[in-house]
Amino acid sequence: MSCVNCANSIAKSALKIPGIKSANVDFNTHCGIFEYEKDADIQALKDKIIKLGFSIAKSQNELEISQQKELKSLKTKFIICTIISVILMWIEMGGYDLKIVMIILASIGVFYCGFGFYSHAIKSLKERNYDMNVLIFLGTFCAFCYSIFATIFHNQIPTNLNYLYFSGATMILSFVLLGRYLESKAKALALSHLKSLMDLSPTKAFIVTSDGSTKEIEANRLKIGDIVLVKTGSIIPCDGVIKNGGAEIDTSAINGESMPVYRSVAQEVYSGTLVCNGHILIKVSKNPDSTLLAQISKLIQTAASKKLAISKLADKVANIFVPSVVGVAVVTLLAWMSVNMPFQGILSAICVLIISCPCALGLATPIAVVCAISLALKHSILIKNPSALEQFSNLKFAVFDKTGTITTGDISVIETNLNQDSLSLVASISALSSHPISKAIAQYAKELIDTKFQTKFEYISGLGIKGDNILIGSERLLNLNEIFIDESKKAVIEQKMDIGYGVILVAINGEFSGYIAISDTIKPEAKEIIKSLKSQNITPVILSGDSHKISNLVAKELDIDMVYSEVLPQQKYEIIENLKQSGKVAFIADGINDAAALRAADISIAMNSGSDLAKNSADIILMRNNLNGVLKTLNLAQKSSTTIKQNLIWAFGYNALCIPVAAGVLEPHFGIHLTPMWAAFAMSLSSISVVLNSLRLKLSKI
Repeated sequence: MSCVNCANSIAKSALKIPGIKSANVDFNTHCGIFEYEKDADIQALKDKIIKLGFSIAKSQNELEISQQKELKSLKTKFIICTIISVILMWIEMGGYDLKIVMIILASIGVFYCGFGFYSHAIKSLKERNYDMNVLIFLGTFCAFCYSIFATIFHNQIPTNLNYLYFSGATMILSFVLLGRYLESKAKALALSHLKSLMDLSPTKAFIVTSDGSTKEIEANRLKIGDIVLVKTGSIIPCDGVIKNGGAEIDTSAINGESMPVYRSVAQEVYSGTLVCNGHILIKVSKNPDSTLLAQISKLIQTAASKKLAISKLADKVANIFVPSVVGVAVVTLLAWMSVNMPFQGILSAICVLIISCPCALGLATPIAVVCAISLALKHSILIKNPSALEQFSNLKFAVFDKTGTITTGDISVIETNLNQDSLSLVASISALSSHPISKAIAQYAKELIDTKFQTKFEYISGLGIKGDNILIGSERLLNLNEIFIDESKKAVIEQKMDIGYGVILVAINGEFSGYIAISDTIKPEAKEIIKSLKSQNITPVILSGDSHKISNLVAKELDIDMVYSEVLPQQKYEIIENLKQSGKVAFIADGINDAAALRAADISIAMNSGSDLAKNSADIILMRNNLNGVLKTLNLAQKSSTTIKQNLIWAFGYNALCIPVAAGVLEPHFGIHLTPMWAAFAMSLSSISVVLNSLRLKLSKI
């Protein structure tokens, strides 16, 4: 589909088929949802879509292949048409007698490069759907036919009207092909998130049979009640309840927790999460198509269908604008014929069609977008979906994920009361472990690491590390080894936990030695960014899967009043949808669990350090992982929006002014009449003005 009207034409045509109750066709995602009665003729629906000039993809993969072929075709045709236009312009301006060459080249440009526009236009006319393809077809084809007539019967045309417009016809097609290519490329990139989500879930699972042995099966064949074995380093293939065992599980894919959490018997686990240590037997509680991961996928598709396509007023008014232009051309012809000047009427009608060709309208948005994208890249900001830029106007909420977005996403040691010798021993043992907390401790005290210390230790899942004379972990680990903490020291530890820190306890030689407080570090630029957003009447919000204590600690530090914590992916999606009822929402995040909410937001921004799924779901990626990119993008959006509006106002104003002149309204009183040559020149001048105005964006500061 090449424009919003394509989607509208499919929906309108579908509703004319008996039995089709509703039709929702989305131009952005290339998806159509049809509700029909049992006796409806579905084959008739498919035939109607094909008759309109479209094809039907049977899978996401088939759609991607089709899109890549379309992109390649648009690029090739744009290059060929541009080369032909330059050659034809050189011949016309040089006055060379190469008419046969010109006809051949123009025919290739018009009928090969413009075939897609012509094909859709003819089929649209049959269905009485008037989109921009119709105007492109009428303008270029009439210019081509007039040039053929002027070439063959040049002696029958007055000298002042004897001009060729081969280059004008092909140049129009070149401009429009460029715009379609840029738009199609942006949309193709935006659909890759669904494939990434499908790749996240494991394809295999090990079930425990009735005789106690394990058997490997396809994950999509799991049934409710099956018992699944998952070991260290494996991704959980199902939603279920642990029946036996225990393990530390990285749940960041689901709830954004920055640290692994321990799960044991009777607790729920989710598909797509990673078992860091331990092994568990899981009783499947949901079918594969009902897992939390599957729900995230469905939420993404639902949110994607609500995404606004880039604003193109030309498409929105096409069903009125195109018939109006054709009507003006017909009235112009009849008016001149009524005063016995039919030949002048024909030329005036052609002038109307040529001067109203949607070059400036087609260029108004894509050229400005290209300049905006180019400027953004200079500041390490990757804009994947240009439509997000127009959504920044009247932005109400800037919603931030916590872990990896406002914070660095890396666990770090905040403080410790261990003496140097004790810390050296703890760091030396931690350096031998791959656990995230152990890595943070080893990094904090890397200068104290001594390789001569003991190398043997036991990792106790969910509790910590046990060595010959040292315990590093939770209070429960110490208590199980008959080491207890007095009330005064326990009060200090509880105080650290109350403000949101994680606390690791250490006992050496059977006695409590002290604690290590750990937390996620707030990014240095975060406070200034929040302050700047508030100054622009944009409300900052924290939306996190982390605990209430940790989320509130970060919010207090940054002076953020609205905080949502301990939320699952579907809850993030619902919160974003609720906030949208009060105004436009931008969501800045980095995790797999944020994908659905990213697609739901009016503007979605991801960190480059985040998950592939988050980056694929986002409209904008901050390549430097710096929150300053949020403000720069906001400034860029304001400048690009202004430029696009200026371009569209000029393009429509140009048509409103020039079409009457082309029709000859100034001829009777002022003797001013526009020839097709000047109509083509005016059309080109309009396009050049739009391009030059857009290029000013490259010189802007953000």
